[in-house]
Amino acid sequence: MEPVTAPRTFSGRYEVTHLIARGGMAQVYRALDLRLGRHVALKVLFPELSVDRMFVERFRREAQAAANLSHPNVVAVYDWGEDEGTYFIVMELITGTSLATALRAERTMPATRAASIAAQVASALSYAHRHGVVHRDIKSGNVMLTDDGQVKVTDFGIAQAVSTEEGLTMAGSVMGTAAYFSPEQAEGAVVDGRSDVYSLGIVLYEMLAGRTPYVGDSPVAVASMHVRNTPPLLRDLNPAVPADLEAVTMHALAKSPDDRYQSAEDFRSDLLRFTAGQPVHAEGATRDDGPAATSVLAQDTTAVLAPRDSTVVVPAVGPLDTGVAAVDAGPLPPPPVDFMEGPVRDVATKKESSSQSAWLAAALVVALLAAGFFVYRGLAGASTIPMPNVIGQPASTAISSLKSDGFAVQPPIFVVSHLPPGKVAKTSPRQGAPLKPGAKVTVFISKGQQTHVPVPKVVGEPLATAESQVLAGKLTYRTVPVGSWSLPVMPGTVLAQSPAFGQTVPSSSRVTLTILAPGGKYPVPDVVGQLPATAGATLATYGLTVGGTSSACTTTAIVQGNVSVMSPPAGTPVPAGTVVNLTVSTGPCPVSVPNLYGYTPQVATQVILAAKLSPYVVTTCSQPGYTPTNAIASQFPTALSPAAPGSPVHAYVGCTPPSTTTTTSLPPGVITVHALQWRQHSRPERRHRGD
Repeated sequence: MEPVTAPRTFSGRYEVTHLIARGGMAQVYRALDLRLGRHVALKVLFPELSVDRMFVERFRREAQAAANLSHPNVVAVYDWGEDEGTYFIVMELITGTSLATALRAERTMPATRAASIAAQVASALSYAHRHGVVHRDIKSGNVMLTDDGQVKVTDFGIAQAVSTEEGLTMAGSVMGTAAYFSPEQAEGAVVDGRSDVYSLGIVLYEMLAGRTPYVGDSPVAVASMHVRNTPPLLRDLNPAVPADLEAVTMHALAKSPDDRYQSAEDFRSDLLRFTAGQPVHAEGATRDDGPAATSVLAQDTTAVLAPRDSTVVVPAVGPLDTGVAAVDAGPLPPPPVDFMEGPVRDVATKKESSSQSAWLAAALVVALLAAGFFVYRGLAGASTIPMPNVIGQPASTAISSLKSDGFAVQPPIFVVSHLPPGKVAKTSPRQGAPLKPGAKVTVFISKGQQTHVPVPKVVGEPLATAESQVLAGKLTYRTVPVGSWSLPVMPGTVLAQSPAFGQTVPSSSRVTLTILAPGGKYPVPDVVGQLPATAGATLATYGLTVGGTSSACTTTAIVQGNVSVMSPPAGTPVPAGTVVNLTVSTGPCPVSVPNLYGYTPQVATQVILAAKLSPYVVTTCSQPGYTPTNAIASQFPTALSPAAPGSPVHAYVGCTPPSTTTTTSLPPGVITVHALQWRQHSRPERRHRGD
């Protein structure tokens, strides 16, 4: 993004500040909406194109189609207008990059991420289709990845209402991006939402394989391949693609719209089933667990580094075109800007005087082929065709041949066979069976001879390592995310596997790998009693971090300097990344000495022990003649004073002084207890005597 040298304000409201991107028909600027005070993206049609009705109409359609769609996965269009002969569209400003740019950097994407991106695009398309709009130009360049993780669909420039056949091109030609054409779009037929499903299938294929399925020397050649050729199986190009996701992708790429997902919502639902680890509904998903058939399509894999992903006008592919008419159509309209995609670029167009001759030559070849085809059928003089023998042929060759013969080839089925993998093992109907034109034919592709292999141990391994080990063991896999786990786990690792380690299973069998879903919870590991450094390392192993560390005394038997308390406590279910605060012990907390006065020696002993102190109860008297009582009369330390746990507490029983029984040598006036008692008992006796 570069600042503009001569700022301009459109319609007195939109002040451009920076150039974002330049394309073949428009430039995109960052602008400030002076009325609302917000930044927007301003897409400005080149002035020299503003006099061309087709470009102006396309511009108007883009604004009108997108402005009527309010969806989180659709780039919002706020306004459109004309200023001094220049047309512009005001759009939501996206901070991020296009999927095309991301793929140029990453080449391929992990299966789950690719499925998630495609599901969000399908959500936008489902919404558009419900509102009567078919995009018709879904491609990686028109999918935006925002910095906050959202997916946005943009560029409704050639969108078309489902209920109308009005087009922007002349009869016999179609507009779009050849690498992402649906077969019916390439043939110039009326399209519906299922055409967008096919194009999104191409985008998904591109994310998984690092390239689009068809690469040719010209847009016309590529368009013809969509109609006639079978795409290479995904796992031939990237063996790491799960079988279920390959089945979902290939189902979206069925040649006939009737054989695809019947709506973008159906496509989205199957993608979400895959990301959730549930069985998908795509045909072939449950039976296609073996290696994908070897493709023999001669594709230029180096061409994907600079694909022809511009929107162009190309001649419609004839219904009987077998590919020989894949001739460059010469001059094409300049491609549109891929909104905010990559660096600023200039697109030059060339005029070729031989373009009309090329078109005529292509049409002549098609006509001759068509005539020969009908002459052959007429000479055959029969209404049925014998089923050809394609046993042993490469799958892609056999399928292309059967389709050229006019048969409706169904999704292939993979079977165990003595033939090499990728070869046709059998067909249904069998060779020589009389069939009518258009009859359905099923091809059975060999997975090779069945062998038995041991299941590797992958529990506890990082998911990427586990996937590699499973594939290296001639097995396939699927992942099942779970929202919680009962034991502390290391995020990103395999929690469980089925079949278990050590079992022997047929090759190509599928191993189910259980993983923790993003945001899934698991219990905090117990680090009480560990040194702080050890506790931090333990928590980091399980994807948790140490927050604050404080110090405090402890009432438990924790060594000074070790962790005594953790928050949240051990066993609390938390997601990865949770912060755990630790408290380090400064030693035992002091206890309060109990008041023992009046307790019997036995009770005093129990009270001292309950206070976590050591009892020393003295039950004898140190002075001669004194008699001990049965109650505590004094203690040390004194009651309620602090003491270290386990320290001694001395308790002393009371002592009674000795009794006095003699009357001798007593001080004057002192009467002993016994003398007093005698006098009390003698008085009644004297009264009785008459004293």
